[in-house]
Parts: sequence; C-alpha cells; structure tokens
Amino acid sequence: MGVPATTTMGESESPRSPEAKLGMQVEDLWDVQEPQLSPTEKLNACFESVPVSAFPPAPSNQVIEIKSDTSLAEAVKILSQHKILSAPVVDVDAPEDASWIDRYIGIVEFAGIVVWILHQSEPPSPRTPTSPSSATAIAAAANGLKGLDIAGLELGSDFAATTAGSFFEALTSSEFYKNTQVRDISGSFRWAPFLALQTSNSFLTMLLLLSKYKMKSVPVVDLGDGKIDNVITQSAVIHMLAECAGLQWFESWGTKKLSELGLPMMSADHIVKVYEDEPVLQAFKLMRKKRVGGVPVIEKGGSRAVGNISLRDVQFLLTAPEIYHDYRSITAKNFLTAVEKYLETHHEVYPMLSTMVTCKKDHTIKDLILMLDAEKIHRVYVVDDDGNLEGVITLRDIISRLVHEPRGYFGDFFDGVLPLPQNSRV
Repeated sequence: MGVPATTTMGESESPRSPEAKLGMQVEDLWDVQEPQLSPTEKLNACFESVPVSAFPPAPSNQVIEIKSDTSLAEAVKILSQHKILSAPVVDVDAPEDASWIDRYIGIVEFAGIVVWILHQSEPPSPRTPTSPSSATAIAAAANGLKGLDIAGLELGSDFAATTAGSFFEALTSSEFYKNTQVRDISGSFRWAPFLALQTSNSFLTMLLLLSKYKMKSVPVVDLGDGKIDNVITQSAVIHMLAECAGLQWFESWGTKKLSELGLPMMSADHIVKVYEDEPVLQAFKLMRKKRVGGVPVIEKGGSRAVGNISLRDVQFLLTAPEIYHDYRSITAKNFLTAVEKYLETHHEVYPMLSTMVTCKKDHTIKDLILMLDAEKIHRVYVVDDDGNLEGVITLRDIISRLVHEPRGYFGDFFDGVLPLPQNSRV
C-alpha cells in the first residue's frame, strides 16, 4: 500500500487544528534551543517544556467511565457503543470527595474481559497466591462456567483449541456473563488502580510512558476534582505528529529513512505470529503474554502473511458472537473471514483487519506517521521487494527514535503507584 497523499503545512500558514498549534509551540521552543544540542536533545528539551494539559482533549470532550458494579455484558456494550478499547472504572463505594487514587479501581479493556473469562476455565496454579476477594470472584466464575459446561462446551486445558463457534453465543447469553460485575475481574487490570499523569507533567513523560513503559493510553488527572481530565491514546499522539508535518523540528527528523534510524528494531525472526489454522483465542492470549498489540496471520505451510489481528479485534468475540455459529472451531482464518463478512454486511469501515499495511526500509519516518494516521493503526510491517516480512514498526519504536529517557529522569515517579495485584494473570 502506498503512502497516502498529504498536504504539508508551510511555515507561513496558520495552523488550525489544536494538534498543529501544539506543534507550533514545540517549533517556538525548538528555535531557541542551544545550537550545540543534537536534534534528539533539542526535542527532549522541547517536549519537557510542554505540559500535558496542552494536549487536545478527546473529540467527544468527555472521558467515558464505567461504574464498578456494571456487569461484563453492559461494560462490553458501553465500550462498543463509544468505539473505545478501554475505560476507567469508578468505585461506586468511594466518597464524593475521594482523591483520584481512591475514586478509580483500574482500567477495564475488551481484551482483559476475554482473557479473564478464559482463565476461569483453567485449573488454578498451586504457585499462584489467591486473595480472599479473588477467591470469591473465581468461585462465582466457576459456578457460571458450570452452566456453560452443561451446554456441552469444552472448558479444559485445550479450551482455546476446541472452542466451537457456538461458545461465545452461549457465553454472552449466560447468567455468568450478565451477572459478573466489572469489579469482580479487577485482578486482570494492568495497574491497581492505574498509572496516571497530572496536568502539570510534561509531554516527554507522556511519550516515554507510551513507548519505553508500554502503556496503551495515558490518563491525565485533575488533582483538584480527583477525576480524569483527559486520556491520551496512541492514536491521538500519531495524529498530533502527523499534523506537525511541514514544521522545521518535524522535518529535520521525519525526512530520515527508516534504515538510517535503525528501524525496524524487531526483525522477521522475532515477530510474534500465528498461522491461519491456529485458534484465534490462542492468538489473543499470545498477544497479552508477549505484550504486543497485533500479530500477522501466516498462511498454512508458508511464510507469507494473509492478514493481521490486533487486540482491538477481540471485541468481535463478544459483540458479534453469532457470526461464528457455523464454525466448528474459531481459527485465525475463520475469525478473519467471519469478521470481514460481518463488517461488509453492516457497511462498517474497520482498520487493518484482513489487510496487511506494509512499507519498505527506504520509506521515511514522515511517510510512516502519515500512513499510520491515515489508516488509524499503530503498527506497520516492513517487507522486501518480494513481499516477504522483514520486520515490524510500532508507534513505540517511532517515539524511541524521537526522544530518549535522561538518566534518573523518573526518580521517585513510580513510588506512588500500587503494584500489580497478587491475583493478576494479565
């Protein structure tokens, strides 16, 4: 797929979008930096001088929150309706004047809901410590899953390999799914409650959290209200960078070829991948285990990629379970086929499902950012002239070539963050 055409913004033009104005703010800082600094050092200094409060709010100008007593079924409905992958969970028992760390119990994701459900079908490990609260949740889940088992569904250790197409239909209509509350699966949350920035923290901190520290999105809290003021996503950062095309600081970095910057960082041999005849549930569990946002689907017995599955696609297991009804097992290939037909039937445009978005090593960083923004994706696969995979590049890789973490930069920043709960399996 070629790089989409774009109109770059000349220096004499007045930027209109909030993201472009933000780019101009960085541009002004760039102009006054000491000339002996390297481009990366100059960008570090620029982004360190811009507070995250300057980042444009989400288009809806509203942060979607889910109450802790919301059922899994309703939580999935909320996420799907608002076309978001995750949302902060508000503790319904918290006092009105609670601080943010007492107000929220975590961030719930589509993928977290599915992975938690699957874990309940596996025997607990004797090495995994279990807290009283998690024991209650697991007991409740086990009772619900027994009802599913009576329906003739396989829930053993090879569950993902034997799941029939009717499983998710049965699951989403079960009392277990309808009655289990979001707070019951709090052990699957990545942070407890989660890592957040204050409005006075810098852009540099935000970029490092999204790249080096592998956060998918960064909540920004208002300490006065004790509430989340904004959620900065990877897509929002990509769009911000794309809007800066044409500015001096962006062009000095963005016109370099990928190979000049040591990209791709991940070679073909290290790409996490699945084959088309493997269970799609194994693919999602592999993504969570390896902490990657997507995997290419490789043809059976071959080496060419025939599609791509990302963590965001897990929503189709819960929001459209009927589309797998006629499949004996939901393989990666069956998943791609079923979802593609579903989207065509509903006339929906969905980014990067069965289509592989690729580039070559002689593309520039600017090419890549404009492509990511146009396709609304977070990763691009690098191929040679014959279409063979040579590597993968993600937003995190791009940011790592834009800024770096100074020695001792975070100091005691993480000290106030609670550790992962002991019963976490994610």
